Amino acid sequence: MRRAIKTIVVTGFVLIIFIFINALTHNPSIKQKLEPISFDINESGAITHLSESIKFRTVSNQQATKKNIEEFKDFIGWLKINYKLVLKNTSLQTFNETLLFKWEGQDVSLKPILLTGHYDVVPVIPGTEDKWKEPPFSGRVDSVYVWGRGALDDKSGVIGILEAVTYLMEKGFKPTRTIYLSFGHDEEIGGVNGAALVAKYLSDNDIQLEWSLDEGSFLLGGFIPNVDKLVAAINVAEKGSVTMQVVGKAQGGHSSMPTSKSAVGHLSKALAKLEDNRMPGGLEGLSLEMFDEMSKHMPFIYKIAFANRWLFGGLIDSYLSRVPMTNAMLRTTTAPTMLSASIKTNVLPIEAIGTVNFRIHPRNTVKDVFEHVSNLVESEDVDVRLMSYSGRPASEVSSWESRGYRVIEKSVQEIFGDVVVVPGLMIAGSDSRHYGKVADDAYRFNPFPLSNDEFASFHGTNEKIKIKAFTEGIKAYIRIIETGSSK
Repeated sequence: MRRAIKTIVVTGFVLIIFIFINALTHNPSIKQKLEPISFDINESGAITHLSESIKFRTVSNQQATKKNIEEFKDFIGWLKINYKLVLKNTSLQTFNETLLFKWEGQDVSLKPILLTGHYDVVPVIPGTEDKWKEPPFSGRVDSVYVWGRGALDDKSGVIGILEAVTYLMEKGFKPTRTIYLSFGHDEEIGGVNGAALVAKYLSDNDIQLEWSLDEGSFLLGGFIPNVDKLVAAINVAEKGSVTMQVVGKAQGGHSSMPTSKSAVGHLSKALAKLEDNRMPGGLEGLSLEMFDEMSKHMPFIYKIAFANRWLFGGLIDSYLSRVPMTNAMLRTTTAPTMLSASIKTNVLPIEAIGTVNFRIHPRNTVKDVFEHVSNLVESEDVDVRLMSYSGRPASEVSSWESRGYRVIEKSVQEIFGDVVVVPGLMIAGSDSRHYGKVADDAYRFNPFPLSNDEFASFHGTNEKIKIKAFTEGIKAYIRIIETGSSK
């Protein structure tokens, strides 16, 4: 008995030592310290240009009839006036109101690169205008922020790229490889009449990009618990999307004589079942790479868990699954968004319809999602229907070992210093769903530092960007273009 107890104690002690050694060695790799680089840019001019761009109400509505085409044309006219040097040194093609600039490189045998953004914006919710601290299309500049719709999504990206290119042209810079710049007009409604046509043009002309850089994540401060550095998540993939209708069915009739089983009842049980039985997920592949690298910058107690996932993996997955943002990184998400049933208060509906949106993780397909939902809730009382479109699969996962990724990583570190750079997953959508078809690797990242409060205004009320964040981001774009267009 004593021998058994002694064996257990020794084994436990060895196990604890093993766990602690793993945690002690779970540290960021030692990299050569980069010399900081800065550029003396025209900050006041760049801020003025961003402010002026916001004043154009280039709103993309789901209903095409609500589009104010004149605002888009006026924006393009303004761009051509304020970026004459870009127009002079590039060729320009238009695809509806989407602009494609080509800055030809000195070695046309090299694959080109693409930097892109979009200048259309989402509408301001009617009736919420008085909740804005500054009018949403004022472009107001105070001592800290530039305010207005598009300050984050994505006029700051478009203007930032144009300012960077202008700076390089003024300095006489000549790219070795060709650079394309594409600025979309309909990203917020799918990019089918803009980015999709640009991608088709490139494909039809046998132009394969080495890599592309689109909007995506930012330099995030305070988003990742227990990481006190800025985290630059360079998104190497984006989720897909599919929307389904879950339909409860019943006899119907007059509400004064209800049946024991109603369409609404069947639907409510089905939706509750869907929410209680999410699609499987967990730390693997891209998600594992992202959180494993971030955990190396966390306090020691968290390193113990992440360095010993063989023991604490279930605990980690459970913790991350409870936080909406991190949960979305681990799995295909389930989101009931719309309900419809009876046309009148005293009529029992024959059908009660719940609309459910799924954001598809790269590990899953549209078919996987449909089969999961059907197997879970479909019965003689419940139908599962795909909506009029078949959904959009998740993108391919781009390499985080490639030259393009390393260019972006190094450029960000040269401008912002000691930041955590990790490959990330974009949980929303972007025009890279189109550009990625003609690029060896497609990346999604805006080099602007953001706090939690600032990120909360994305697509929301009081959208804004710090002046300093915007101007530092321009410098990062300069370095990305300068380095990325080399051999």
